[in-house]
Amino acid sequence: MSSINLVTGGAGFVGLHLVNALLARGEKVRVLDVVTDGLAELDVEVVQGSITDPAVAAIACADIDYVFHLAGNAQLWTQNPDVFEDVNHQGSIVMAQAAGQAGVKRFIHCSSLTTLVGVQTPIGKSDANEETRLDPAEMLGDYPASKLKAEMAVMRIAKDMSMDAIIAIPTEPLGAGDESLTPPTQMILDFVNGKTPAFIDCILNFVPVEALAQGFIAARDKGVDGERYLLAGENVPMHILLEKLESATGQKMPKVKMPYQVALLAGFVDTKLVSAITRKPPKAPLTGVRLAGRQVRFSSDKALLDLNWQASDWEAALNDMLAWAKARTYI
Repeated sequence: MSSINLVTGGAGFVGLHLVNALLARGEKVRVLDVVTDGLAELDVEVVQGSITDPAVAAIACADIDYVFHLAGNAQLWTQNPDVFEDVNHQGSIVMAQAAGQAGVKRFIHCSSLTTLVGVQTPIGKSDANEETRLDPAEMLGDYPASKLKAEMAVMRIAKDMSMDAIIAIPTEPLGAGDESLTPPTQMILDFVNGKTPAFIDCILNFVPVEALAQGFIAARDKGVDGERYLLAGENVPMHILLEKLESATGQKMPKVKMPYQVALLAGFVDTKLVSAITRKPPKAPLTGVRLAGRQVRFSSDKALLDLNWQASDWEAALNDMLAWAKARTYI
């Protein structure tokens, strides 16, 4: 009997690419998600519900061999910060416990690059990898704190329940199909649509979403129990991204470089005051500005060595994303 994979958040941007990658290998897939858009034509079993519901989690994990836990709130801002704690942290606890009780062979947990950057990370250029170990109190916002606490909880539960667990840490997924408009996609759309008059001199790291899906599978198949794997692409300075966008779209990109302290003040006002009043997402979430000011370069050397995985070309993924956005009239 072939193995069965559970993908939480399997109807989402990265999750749907992972589901398709597993199906292309002839593997069986079950999806747990609160929405089911995009799944109707796929040969998958669907459990509709929330990762925060223990009963739903138990149903989803029954007779499962491997869990890819991707579900969560991936935004840098929300009207109610408790959502990050409830979904990202507590939801991961619910899923890990359900997986352990169901006898799952391996739990692959999706974390975030934001867990590798903290208040002690210097303003300016620095480097980070999987060995960067920080405390939740050091995180630069509610979202990264919830993701780091989730990581720690998953590893603790897995150890207690004698379940293999791997932490996969993607950088910024890039490609077609990001219907929820996660922060990297929204940032690019704002630049192309002329909504961002200035930029911060930061370093971005894009991982093509199709390559990322293969990275999760490689972590399942080749990863060492208890290890973290950073699934990163090329480190791209912001001015390079803007040059590529201007060339690809013909749209003029901003030329004004905003000093970090000015951007930080603008992010504070936008997040703490304007969004608090309007209830609309800030253009420059304070967490995002704090992360951008720390120009961290990421390396996936460990994934190359242990998993034989490396990211594909980020520019091809950017072009895929732009073509998709144009077809969807986001541009």
